[in-house]
Amino acid sequence: MKTKFAITILFCSLLFGCGAQLEDYDDSERRFDLFEYFSGSVIAWGMVQDFSGKQTRRFEVVIVGKVVENRLTLEEDFVFDDGETQRRVWQIDKLSEKKYQGTAGDVVGIALGEERGNAMQWQYDLILPYGDSSTVVSMDDWLYRQDDNHLFNITKISKFGVEVGQVTIFFQKSPTPTKIQITHKQDKISK
Repeated sequence: MKTKFAITILFCSLLFGCGAQLEDYDDSERRFDLFEYFSGSVIAWGMVQDFSGKQTRRFEVVIVGKVVENRLTLEEDFVFDDGETQRRVWQIDKLSEKKYQGTAGDVVGIALGEERGNAMQWQYDLILPYGDSSTVVSMDDWLYRQDDNHLFNITKISKFGVEVGQVTIFFQKSPTPTKIQITHKQDKISK
């Protein structure tokens, strides 16, 4: 009887329990500071996983950011393990001390972001290539500032409210812009 009760409580807490909230990071010593971190050059490595957790793609990205007044322009150049390349250019406007909005060519409408402590959450809809067509998915993007040079990102991808995948990215500040090319046959990375 006790086991059934414990399982029921565990199930209910998983089903109805609240996930992390942005306010949970208010007391962090480190501050996220989106414009400061992405001003200049950043390199990153990441992977895409499907709904089962299986890794489906790997990629590297070079990001160059430029801040002019209350706008951050981010130029992101992706190289995937299959040789595909993608470019995304973000225009991000600072609305207040902690709130932002942004646009990019493959973002539907406006992305909304807020930072608290060492964390930032972005939410937006993204057009993804899907076979010979494309589909729109919702992105719930959580970024965490580790230190002056490192940042972690976990993004949940959903369609019709159901999680269909996840993207994990590790960022590192770079003193100069770098070109990255993934050579998947030898499983080496050359810069």
